Amino acid sequence: MKNRFIKLSILLVALGSFIACTDLELEDTDSVSRVQTTGDFTGVSDVAGSLSNAYNSLRTNVETHENLYGLNEGTSDELLIPTRGTDWGDNGVWRTLHQHTWDANHNFVLNTWNEFNSAIFNLTEIIAPESDANVQQIAEAKFLRAFHMYWIMDLYGQVPFREVDEGPDVNPRVMTRSEAFEFVMQDLNEAMPDLPSIGPGNGTVQASKAAAHYLLAKLYLNKHIYLATASAEAADMTAVIDHVDAIIGAGFELQEGFFEIFEPSDDTETILYTTSSAGNRMWSTLHYAQGTDDNAAGGWNGFSTLAEFYDLFEGDENVNTPGSGQEERRGYVPLNGNSTGTYIGKGFLINQQYAADGSELTDRAGNPLVFTKDLPGLLGNNERNGIRVLKYHPSNGAFTGHVVVFRFADAYLMKAEAIMRGGSSSDDALTMVNNLRTIRKAAPLSSLTAQDMLDERGRELYTEYWRRQDQIRFGTFNSTWEFKDNTEEFRALFPIPSVALTSNPNLTQNPGY
Repeated sequence: MKNRFIKLSILLVALGSFIACTDLELEDTDSVSRVQTTGDFTGVSDVAGSLSNAYNSLRTNVETHENLYGLNEGTSDELLIPTRGTDWGDNGVWRTLHQHTWDANHNFVLNTWNEFNSAIFNLTEIIAPESDANVQQIAEAKFLRAFHMYWIMDLYGQVPFREVDEGPDVNPRVMTRSEAFEFVMQDLNEAMPDLPSIGPGNGTVQASKAAAHYLLAKLYLNKHIYLATASAEAADMTAVIDHVDAIIGAGFELQEGFFEIFEPSDDTETILYTTSSAGNRMWSTLHYAQGTDDNAAGGWNGFSTLAEFYDLFEGDENVNTPGSGQEERRGYVPLNGNSTGTYIGKGFLINQQYAADGSELTDRAGNPLVFTKDLPGLLGNNERNGIRVLKYHPSNGAFTGHVVVFRFADAYLMKAEAIMRGGSSSDDALTMVNNLRTIRKAAPLSSLTAQDMLDERGRELYTEYWRRQDQIRFGTFNSTWEFKDNTEEFRALFPIPSVALTSNPNLTQNPGY
């Protein structure tokens, strides 16, 4: 496949010290961000540079395995980060996410709030008439603002908003979840006509009509959650279908070869990607002994999955070597390898792990490197406990700059779910799901329940940010699973960070915290 790296002309500017960014107050250290910090705003000095910096901000926020990734995946039933001796203890930040016992002082809660709200303000400056951006620049900025505000709305349920001409003496107004929902919808609809039409290929690093349709589909699919209505309305589900059909009209389609989608190459599924390093996705899960020529030190030996999530995949649950009857998405553990990196498995790594020459790997104490299905708990684990999860592969480079943000298979399943929830379409939800399963080399389903749909989304989209949101929509986020007994419903929203409440009295703490 043709490599689709694009060398972005990203102007790297000093982000400075955001000493009060929970209140959206910026020091005048970013020369392209704003001309003046208080009152009499006259526009950003370099619109193109500011927009490039906004893409760079998205890249940074997607790159880390903490913050947004941690909040969406570490709180779900598909990922856990067990403490191994003293490794991955991190003052309990991972354990509290898994156990649903986080509070308003959690680092990831604060960092995500700060970074995404800061991005919203910087993008608002680009959009402001004083900056004199052209129509496409405004459209891209509105898409990026919608993306960042979407996540604040989704995670926290309220969004502070500062106008460009308001100084630090003005407390930002606070949008309710429904107000933020409408704001994001408006940004996307206003941006749509002036966004470029980009189909499958290397141009998908940029905001496009297809990316806007995808985010609008997400909004409509979760609208009944965001607006706290009893159930999804048929008209909203039809809107999901219409937006996905627009993506199909742009040329996106399902692709055979599941793990090839996560290579830095052209494919038919990637609607939006960023040049974030995929290293955090890979090395956070692999063992120290699983190194490559360009990363001889190996992995960081942390992230694992739950046995019950692994069991959702088709195939013998006790073995995952090639040809053992598993569906493609579960991956495999090769018994030997003949080129750099390929001896490391793909998907879910369980049981004995092997070196490139076929010899059995060992841990640092000399024990056979056997990844076990079961863990003793969130504490007290050794180096080998837990099935590892690997969607991006080190054979493509130790820190390859390519992470998928929006993917067509997600849109495709959104359409199938919208049909199941009453949306109008000539397509059939079960037929659509079975079409995907056939491409992924899994047996067809005979019927389609809500649980089946949630399970299918898990099998297709694991570690792609959507599991927490899916569990909330399907009503399982406050259920119990391994090492997680808390069923508090208010955990569907994260708390407003304590320092944000102090700096902006217009904010109110979410119920339960």
